[in-house]
Amino acid sequence: MKSHEILKQSMENVGVKAIASDMRLSSSLLYKWCQSHDEPDESGATNPLDRVAKIFEATGDLQIISWICQQADGFFVSNPKSGSDSAESLFAHTQRMVAEFSDLLQAVSQSYEQDGEVCQADARRIRQEWEELKGVGESFVSGCEDGLFTIPKASENEEKLKKI
Repeated sequence: MKSHEILKQSMENVGVKAIASDMRLSSSLLYKWCQSHDEPDESGATNPLDRVAKIFEATGDLQIISWICQQADGFFVSNPKSGSDSAESLFAHTQRMVAEFSDLLQAVSQSYEQDGEVCQADARRIRQEWEELKGVGESFVSGCEDGLFTIPKASENEEKLKKI
């Protein structure tokens, strides 16, 4: 779905006038954002979603995307990369999840052992470890859903060898 279509759909749900008032912009500008501007003869205007995408393309800084996700009470997770060896990739992902969980437990234990409480600095460290664990977990589940860890059965491997 294109950015102007997303904006149009979102604005229809809330109302262009309400959004324009809240943002202190004209309704006509918001309507322009909802129009295509891919072709020279189209009258749409570059909208904020397109601009954020361009900033990300120019900087490559994932903090921009992460910040947007945080505004929606969520978090950003990169998609897993598919490897040539599915079994190795599966085990590497599961080992990384266990390691991240261990790091989280260690952060919790250390913060409590220091003084019997979890202060704000401890909470920030625990949050960082939790975000890393969530990211690794989501990457693993996404890889499972995409079939990245499908290991060929012995008969499939035999067929491949026969072709060689």
